[in-house]
Amino acid sequence: MKPVEKKIYLASKSPRRRELLRQVGIDFELLLLRSDGPRGEDVTEEVHPGEAPLDYVARVAREKAAFAAELVVKRRMAPRAVLSADTTVTIDGEILGKPANAAEAIAMLSKLSGRTHQVLTSIAVRSAEFTGQVTQVSEVRFGVLSPAAIAAYCATAEPYDKAGGYGIQGPAAQFIEHIAGSHSGIMGLPVYETVQLLRQAGLPLP
Repeated sequence: MKPVEKKIYLASKSPRRRELLRQVGIDFELLLLRSDGPRGEDVTEEVHPGEAPLDYVARVAREKAAFAAELVVKRRMAPRAVLSADTTVTIDGEILGKPANAAEAIAMLSKLSGRTHQVLTSIAVRSAEFTGQVTQVSEVRFGVLSPAAIAAYCATAEPYDKAGGYGIQGPAAQFIEHIAGSHSGIMGLPVYETVQLLRQAGLPLP
């Protein structure tokens, strides 16, 4: 049966995605996938050789949703729609993931300084009778950043859990000269597209 309740499973650790779902009144239960440990990751976020950014972000979101949906069945959990998402930043065809250290974060922000890049967020929804996916693309233009501004930002905890080394909802908002697309998509969950996809999955949303 299609889901008949408003509650979903959210297969994401992102606090920003939780905040955005709450903002539009979507109730959810976290279904966290393993990212480390002796058995390794449940879903790898490694880029395949030659994989284009759009293909990469869509694949990762799709694999997360599929794995989470399998967990729901294996654990005999209440049948609900599963929502997953993945966000990446790309410039000149290069995928910028989450920086592992200050040197990587500084290099990423230096590359983005004074230029336009793309933020890709793919959302995938799975239930017993529905499989759907949408990828939203936004363009973000940074002003020219001084080395001092980059160093100061990278000395904080802000860059290290975010694709591209920055978050639009934090202090890095001061770097952004212009956006074209979805503000919430740049945060990690395009709200309009998410609600449309959940409606298609059968959730009783207004």
